[in-house]
Amino acid sequence: MVPAQTALVVMHYQTDILALFPSVAPTLLSNTRKLCDAARAKGVSVYFAKIHFGPGYPEVSPLNRNGQGIKQLGLFVDDQISPELGQQATEPLIIAHRASVFFGTDLQVRLSAQGIDTLLMVGIASTGVVLSSVAYASDADFRLFTVKDCCYDPDQVVHDHLFSTAFDSRTTVLSLADALLLLG
Repeated sequence: MVPAQTALVVMHYQTDILALFPSVAPTLLSNTRKLCDAARAKGVSVYFAKIHFGPGYPEVSPLNRNGQGIKQLGLFVDDQISPELGQQATEPLIIAHRASVFFGTDLQVRLSAQGIDTLLMVGIASTGVVLSSVAYASDADFRLFTVKDCCYDPDQVVHDHLFSTAFDSRTTVLSLADALLLLG
């Protein structure tokens, strides 16, 4: 791993999402803050991405089932990246209107412009943003790492299955301890 060619992409670690999972939020935030701090110390760029919509959800198509579900929840309009992660002013915030942090955003252009070819990816939820974004990043030929201890899904069986199948076939799956060693 070359730090100047590597980015940590922290996906959907935002206040509305973490509020949905209060029993695991403190651990996820603690783990991911450690990962962010280690990346920063190593000179690895940190990017944050959040799902966000304007008032009235003008970005949500009536044809998009996932979007319709989000609209019914009434979330992701006024929330922010969780302050516990200590986002720095120089760390980009990518605004996505779909599950993937790449779809309809300038993330890939930003990464390419910086010569970044390696991504450490973490996010909530594994069946949503992580799955969609890993699939895209893999197809876009990024070298990928996922940090299982910094990802979450309310369906633990599916979460574990994704990490042992789809993510393992596209990424190097790391524990937080292994990721910290890699960044050490």
